[in-house]
Amino acid sequence: MHISFLIHNAYGIGGTIRTTYNLAGTLAQQHDVEIVSVFRHRDDPVFTPDPRVRVRHLVDIRPGGADVEDPDLRRPARVFPRAESRYEQYGALSDRRIAEHLAMVEADVVVGTRPGLNVHLARQTRRGPVRVGQEHLTLGTHGVALRATLRGVYPRLDALTTTTEADARAYREKMRLPGVQVRAVPNPVPEPGIDPADGTGKWVVAAGRLAPVKRYDLLIRAFDTVRAQRPDWRLRIYGGGRQKEALRRLIDELGLYNHVYLMGPAHPIEPEWAKGSIAAVTSSMESFGMTIVEAMRCGLPVVSTDCPHGPGEIIDNGVDGRLVEVGNAEAIAAGLLELINDDALRHQMADAALRDSERFDPSRVAERHESLFSGLTARGGTSLGGRMRGSLHRTRGALLGGAYTVRSAGRTVLGKGRTA
Repeated sequence: MHISFLIHNAYGIGGTIRTTYNLAGTLAQQHDVEIVSVFRHRDDPVFTPDPRVRVRHLVDIRPGGADVEDPDLRRPARVFPRAESRYEQYGALSDRRIAEHLAMVEADVVVGTRPGLNVHLARQTRRGPVRVGQEHLTLGTHGVALRATLRGVYPRLDALTTTTEADARAYREKMRLPGVQVRAVPNPVPEPGIDPADGTGKWVVAAGRLAPVKRYDLLIRAFDTVRAQRPDWRLRIYGGGRQKEALRRLIDELGLYNHVYLMGPAHPIEPEWAKGSIAAVTSSMESFGMTIVEAMRCGLPVVSTDCPHGPGEIIDNGVDGRLVEVGNAEAIAAGLLELINDDALRHQMADAALRDSERFDPSRVAERHESLFSGLTARGGTSLGGRMRGSLHRTRGALLGGAYTVRSAGRTVLGKGRTA
């Protein structure tokens, strides 16, 4: 099977990019896989792709790149939806290049990785490939205008995947997507390749963007309570963002400068998780919860707010971690102290976290994608357009007595399953 991923910028850093590389690399063990990046802003990707995965770009915006002087680069996009958060980065040139790519793509399955690209996929992919859109955020994070656009074009997709069951339910209940398979498939997180945490380090570790939604202000206030009872423990927060100075002022205000440390971004993050004994996630919302799984795969139990959508689907409360009330610093502190003060419970949860997080291994997640893709290609897609394509091919075969030919992903498929 030939699988083609379409992504905003495969040369940057971010959860969707990392997830796409992880999934593509695993699928490439059995399939022909490529990642097509709309933009390229640097020479080499931050994440190293599997050597079996081809990575190419459509628009070169590197300094001195082939497309930086093209006037269409800055003319407004007409296909990429205006209501999408990345709209200002798209233009007439990206519209044209994406359309040209989708009109000629030689693949059995084409996968879009954000709403704006899913719109292109639905409208412009040539007849033949199965069209699969991915949702890496949540339906609820999209504004009214974008949801209206998606409602109008998503019925042309064959399938839509979300990272959580909660978001899949939201799409099924709030969007009219007749014939479109809506599946929840979690993000893959590979085995870290390092020894797991031994649970002896007196460190709580958090990682993510220093953004309001992550509520690190609550975590810092909660750690003031922790410090009062267990001054031998410390907190490290990894990540960068616009809240850095505000968080630093809060640390100084509470006199926590010897207990809470803003460490800046870390890549790779796995060795930093392994130095700790407990992970903390205090978000008001998570579309999935990559850091939760990363920490668990490094042998850390996670104390997390039970926020929409992901934590409750990842953490088995009281078994491999602890879920606490959203927005409640006292509850966060209590969850941390429960594990800090009970070494046996902490080690027990750490063992369970390692074991339970294996279900997010790329091999297991890739199997779920393979099952979806294979089912769709076998039926010629499940959307109305896909059913018509499949019916046309089957009817043609019957009329020609099984001796018909169909072009599929660069191969000539002969009647009765033969290829040339």
